[in-house]
Formats: sequence, structure tokens, C-alpha cells
Amino acid sequence: MESKKVLFVSQEITPYLPETELSQISRILPQAIQETGKEIRTFMPKYGNINERRNQLHEVIRLSGMNLIIDDTDHPLIIKVASIQAARMQVYFIDNEEYFQRKHTVVDSSGKHFADNDERMIFFARGVLETVRKLRWSPDLVHCHGWFTSLVPLYLKKAYREDPLFTDSKVVFSFYNNGFNTPLDASFAKKMIVDGVSSDHVSMVKDPGYANLVNLAATYSDGLIQGSESLSPDVEQVLKQSGKPYLNYVRDEKYVEEFSVFYDSILND
Repeated sequence: MESKKVLFVSQEITPYLPETELSQISRILPQAIQETGKEIRTFMPKYGNINERRNQLHEVIRLSGMNLIIDDTDHPLIIKVASIQAARMQVYFIDNEEYFQRKHTVVDSSGKHFADNDERMIFFARGVLETVRKLRWSPDLVHCHGWFTSLVPLYLKKAYREDPLFTDSKVVFSFYNNGFNTPLDASFAKKMIVDGVSSDHVSMVKDPGYANLVNLAATYSDGLIQGSESLSPDVEQVLKQSGKPYLNYVRDEKYVEEFSVFYDSILND
């Protein structure tokens, strides 16, 4: 039997960024899932504070060079890759000079969210799916980690639904206690529209606050995971009311086993 393919899309992964709950699980989980016999690919943004030399990132010329149009402007897509030797695992990085050269992740030095985080998210989500397409790799399951990856389920289910590589792909989303208070750009919903994605599909983020973004990700996912022990009440409400298969926070080292069982239940649904 052919091994299942799992695509991991993460907001942050250690050792490329400091250790957090999210970056740590995004490092350990893909390796552990690979060790269960599944095939994996892993993606994250190439933030400007990632040291390319120390982490031995290099550009993958055959995958780079595409332009993604956001808000009527062309943005070149650059793909880089690095290996975590101990894990026999590669990580692909989505890069762009305008969006990912600054020396911070999603907030500036004073802790303020970047005004263009909406466009950076759009670019990242579409960049991941376009790159997977170029790799001619068909994921059975896509596991998204963190709000920065929130648009992947929507684009997968709507913009790419005709693509045979993604027709049968299921999406699982892990939510963490790392939201934001300042809404995204007011024209976020309009900028998200591409072929296959209509204004109806994005209407829930016309008011682009965090809870609505969570709702969008939950709506287009097939399964939801509580990644942090506690989530804000409004987020918890959105997730519990979604009616989607739900995996509660797993407290101990058993999470790999629990996730693996959850994946199988979603794949066999």
C-alpha cells in the first residue's frame, strides 16, 4: 500500500526561530509522523530574522521565479530549502523581498503587528500551494499550524479544487494561544479573491479580526486541533460550534500518537 502523504504548513519552526509551543511541535511532529511511515513535506515563511548562512538555506531555482498577483501587484516567489540532519527532514521556505526581508516575524521591534500581514498571509498560503503543485506532490492531508497559515484551507478547497493533486486532500488546523487584537487591513477580504474564491467565500472576514479569521480557517478545514492548553473564549466558541471533528489539547508526550490516530480518522471519514 502506498504511504500517505502529509503536508505541514507552519507559522514557525525551531531551530530556525526561537522555541515556542508552536515552533517546537512544528519541528517534532513532522519527524515523528515521518517515522510512522508517512511521507512528509514541511513549509514555513522565510522571515528576515532567520540566519540563512548558519541554517544553510539555499534557493531552489527550479521552484522559484513565479509571480503571485496580490491587489493588482506582481510579487516574485522565491523558494529556499534547508535540512534538519538529525531528523532527515527538509524544510521549504517561502520568501519574497518585500514581505519577508524585515528582521522580525509578524510584529515589529515594539510588538506592533505589521500593517501588511494580510498580504503576507495571502502570499504565503498561495506560495505553499503553488510550490507543492510544482513538486507534483499530492498530499492526502495538510496540517496547518498557527493563524498565519489560516488561508491555506480556503485556497485548497476553493482555488485549487479542480487540481487533481488536491482534489482529495483533507485539512487539519491547529489553533494556538497566539492571536492578535488589531484587525487586519480593511480590504483583506477583497485581496484574497482569486479564481475559484468569491466574495461569498470570504464574507466572514469582511471584519478582519482574529476570531473571524479563526472562523474562516475552521470553516474550510476537515478537522480541528486545540494546540494550546487554553484558548481565548471567543476562539474556543468558534471552534466548538464549527461541528468539525475536534481533538482537545493533549497534555503529554502522547500527542504524536493522538495526532496520528486523528489524522487517520479524518482520512478515513
